[in-house]
Amino acid sequence: YGPGFAEAVVEDSMLEILAQLGYATSHGPTLAPDTPSAERQSYGDVVLRRRLEVAVGKLNPTIPADARAEAIKQLFSTATPSLVEENRRIHRLIAEGVEVEFDDGVIKGDKVRLVDFDDPAANDWLAVNQFTVIENRNDRRPDIVVFLNGLPIGVIELKNAANQSATVDGAYTQLQTYKSEIPSLFRTNAVLVVSDGLLARVGSLTADRERFMPWRTVTGAADDFTPHGPREFETLIRGVFTPAILLDLIRDFTVFGDKGKGPFKIIAGYHQLHGGRKALTQAIAATRPDGDKKIGVIWHTQGSGKSLLMAFFAGLAARNSLLANPTLIVLTDRNDLDDQLFGTFSLCKDLLRQTPEQAEDRNDLRARLDRSSGGVIFTTVQKFMPMAGEEHMPVLTP
Repeated sequence: YGPGFAEAVVEDSMLEILAQLGYATSHGPTLAPDTPSAERQSYGDVVLRRRLEVAVGKLNPTIPADARAEAIKQLFSTATPSLVEENRRIHRLIAEGVEVEFDDGVIKGDKVRLVDFDDPAANDWLAVNQFTVIENRNDRRPDIVVFLNGLPIGVIELKNAANQSATVDGAYTQLQTYKSEIPSLFRTNAVLVVSDGLLARVGSLTADRERFMPWRTVTGAADDFTPHGPREFETLIRGVFTPAILLDLIRDFTVFGDKGKGPFKIIAGYHQLHGGRKALTQAIAATRPDGDKKIGVIWHTQGSGKSLLMAFFAGLAARNSLLANPTLIVLTDRNDLDDQLFGTFSLCKDLLRQTPEQAEDRNDLRARLDRSSGGVIFTTVQKFMPMAGEEHMPVLTP
């Protein structure tokens, strides 16, 4: 790239990649208020409301229009002044649907789907560059905003690789400014990306600079790995924004927690997402009647987030209908590991749809395993010992 390699070139190449992935693309001023093709009433509107209403209508044809309108209203109402808590609340509505009641001769309860997670193509995908937002007199224009059914779920900030002072760090700082000055753009956010067109990093709404990580694969295949260098940008865009992967990342690989310093949000790294997906595929194959009952091994390096990967996989397994509500046992050989993992899984109980349990002793372990299905149970291997008077450990469950 020569010195003329400006931000606009990076923007154009990014929009081109997104178009190849199935996104419609547009230029911010085209959608601006008071233009022939306006999709916003004011620069303070960050949701493309008409797109949202059309998508929700298509995805929920059997739910009355007023109940659908009520569901959409929940997205726009503010329940808490904290941006992260609002993001957490809205994330749940996006991932799980919005509960509504309506009178159909009898009072019925149902969920309004905001997104189709099973069929990526049934959603409205749009990428817009130079999308101006004005909030509290702050006039800001992020480089690229990615919309899913009219909801802004991705914000991408780009810098010029040829300019020595325009770095990925500078793009990260710019995002922090946007978060404080135009926070409404981030209420529905799923991913943040910073790039100079060569290097690229992705992070969550609360990630600090160190937690903005590279994304090194598009498909997760063994021969598909991008090392540090100029191909990072394209790999990250294709690897994160391919609709099927992005939907998985939103629903199955995002977790919120609070350890006393305020709420935080974690999105999986590429190895966690692809490791979890492969483990699920193997688990389904291994547990079929003709399966070999062997799922496999995931090898980790230190500090790679193995506790979270286990929790992400447990969530996938617990929710997959082909595995018929499995009982999951998390087995370690040390109390401190048992406690540490239990803490991570407890953070992820939204993903698990249940609260993990920890066996206290051998009696407690046997009592907890006396069940037909379901449950996430933590124990150390030492608790699988015969009791006093027993010669052999009995079968606890078939």
